[in-house]
Amino acid sequence: MTDTHPRPIRVLLAEDQGMMRGALSLLLGMEEDIEVVAQVPAGDEIVGAVLAHRPDVALLDIELPGRSGLDAAAELRERAPGCRVLILTTFGRPGYLRRALEAGAAGFLVKDGPVEELAGAVRRVLAGETVVDPALAAAALSAGPNPLTPRECDVLRASADGATVADIAGSLHLSESTVRNYLSAAIGKTATRNRTEALREARRQGWV
Repeated sequence: MTDTHPRPIRVLLAEDQGMMRGALSLLLGMEEDIEVVAQVPAGDEIVGAVLAHRPDVALLDIELPGRSGLDAAAELRERAPGCRVLILTTFGRPGYLRRALEAGAAGFLVKDGPVEELAGAVRRVLAGETVVDPALAAAALSAGPNPLTPRECDVLRASADGATVADIAGSLHLSESTVRNYLSAAIGKTATRNRTEALREARRQGWV
């Protein structure tokens, strides 16, 4: 049997927790056919590092400083189509899975799995497979699609940390009445009582 990948699989790690990042790098580096060529602690460093180091697989967390791994994955699909993206997250939310696949990710795993499973997933996505945590896939199917429009998601995100309607309108270049309409729609769709609860529920579902 001939070796179809004679050189080590080049992997980039994006993880904001230093201890977790170091542990993942160490464990993956123990695999004979895997080499961690870059590590970044923030989402806004992912694309630059991928373009500089040209990994075969980018292993991305979702919730990162600066930019989410999902946003970075979507840009990588355009700027580094040869790099396969594998999302590895603490938060196994059905909405996150849908968003990851829409962004072009080839895999989605939660962090509590064994390292052997992770190494196997790296090999499988490079071989062209899509690798998804089975329990999460089932949950995503039963949860249904995100009911919020992209603009409603934007307004909910902007409403965090006590932002006023005027603040949101200014940051998104919308009128205050339009912001109120989007917030009202989001509250209705999430079956909550106010925008704070709506944002909490949307985050719980992985919609924003």
